[in-house]
Amino acid sequence: MKSSIKINPEAAVHKIDRNIYGHFAEHLGRCIYEGIWVGEDSDIPNTRGIRNDVVQALKDMKIPILRWPGGCFADEYHWKDGIGSKESRARMINTHWGGVVENNHFGTHEFFDLCEMLETEPYICGNVGSGTVYEMQQWVEYMTFDGESPMADLRKANGRELPWNLTYFGIGNENWGCGGRMRAEFYADLYRQYSTYVRDYGENAIYKIAAGPRGDNYHWTEVMMREAGHFMDGLALHYYTRLRDHNFVIENPDGNRIYIKDPNAVRGQAVDFEESEWFGIMKAAYFTEELVAKHSAIMDKYDPEKKVALIIDEWGTWFDVEPGTNPGFLFQQNTMRDAVSAAISLNIFNNHADRVRMANIAQTINVLQAVILTEGEKMILTPTYHVFEMFKVHQDATLQPLEIQSGIYKFNGEEVPQLSASASVDAEGKLNITICNTDPHNAAPVDCNIGGLSGKQVTGRVLVASTMSSHNSFENPTQVKPEPFTSVELNQEGFHTDIPPMSVVVLTIH
Repeated sequence: MKSSIKINPEAAVHKIDRNIYGHFAEHLGRCIYEGIWVGEDSDIPNTRGIRNDVVQALKDMKIPILRWPGGCFADEYHWKDGIGSKESRARMINTHWGGVVENNHFGTHEFFDLCEMLETEPYICGNVGSGTVYEMQQWVEYMTFDGESPMADLRKANGRELPWNLTYFGIGNENWGCGGRMRAEFYADLYRQYSTYVRDYGENAIYKIAAGPRGDNYHWTEVMMREAGHFMDGLALHYYTRLRDHNFVIENPDGNRIYIKDPNAVRGQAVDFEESEWFGIMKAAYFTEELVAKHSAIMDKYDPEKKVALIIDEWGTWFDVEPGTNPGFLFQQNTMRDAVSAAISLNIFNNHADRVRMANIAQTINVLQAVILTEGEKMILTPTYHVFEMFKVHQDATLQPLEIQSGIYKFNGEEVPQLSASASVDAEGKLNITICNTDPHNAAPVDCNIGGLSGKQVTGRVLVASTMSSHNSFENPTQVKPEPFTSVELNQEGFHTDIPPMSVVVLTIH
């Protein structure tokens, strides 16, 4: 079946916020330590302890924002343990992730140093689960107050005279689960209390982000918007693309849910999988559309002017850890399946740019759907990295609403759309279209009507592989990488092309 795309430039209103292409780095496994931080004395080339190769790769990808220090880790992180001389910093047990001892050498100063190297926005998540209002208030003062106060003086004594610019601050994380197993009503009141003391100092204005729901917990969104919507700038939704949900869920009559981890959960292998598991991940990725639409509808009821952003600050695939690795480190390989599912999600976020203004894939390095993997001094870019690099053309561009009539990818009596797409016009007037084909066997013929937008030249790139499980390894680091895509024919209405099986394509028309 031939597919068609029709772009409607007359309906173009919203900008695709660059922060939709954000990332998430938690103190988990080898994300921070070894992935980002190697220490000043390491033989791995670094600047003030931060890996040079990782910084350059993330800059090339145009990373816009980075969330830190968690995740579940955030609600057991006490920021004063991570400041001052490294020799005097408190050592701590990472009880959530592997039970390892951390030396706290990567703390507030190092995180801001990283963000300045990357030229990216910092997004800090504060501790509600085990922290105090006073502790959170002091951290914000330490980071952002330009004056005389105990916390500003402490920052200066630790080597930073001027405050940092900090916009994005999360008040707790997953407080329905690892952040305290709270009821929505209880957390809503706590959010109102804690957020009162996350103050704006001088010209620094904090964008306050509330811990939002997990997946389809619409009750949480309802309560938060009703009870605390006027006090927040963003509400954070978490959704992981899994084959099935293995957590025990206890749902109370009041609509609240309690999530308990299943220690015997099996999520499937990241590399060794069958087509049924490929299809299952495509289906789970497309479910993002339903989640975003339904949570947005609840938010519209309380916030019709869309002042509060829906922020998906944890998303991505989640499989079993690689054999022989620490189960608490969540290290998984990254295949063409991850790339296509990421493209589906990013297209959905783009197409909901009226409400979705930030997303942070989990996680940046060596954890879950990482864009970078490291092994000692070696570093490789994953297929997901290449999707983000290809899609960076959408950052801060004007969304072009589109209608898509897609062919169908069928498997074992179930079906999903063969194609996912989004389009935008950048500051130079170029039309960029990203399209992915979920079908691992069949190409997708596409006719695209670009709605009167001028188009005399077209360039393209494609990310495609020979097998569903194709991936980059330290032995073969470039098996999956973008290549030029020239199979496009311009015509009076737009263009015709054939999107290869299990591929991601970006086309630029100008």
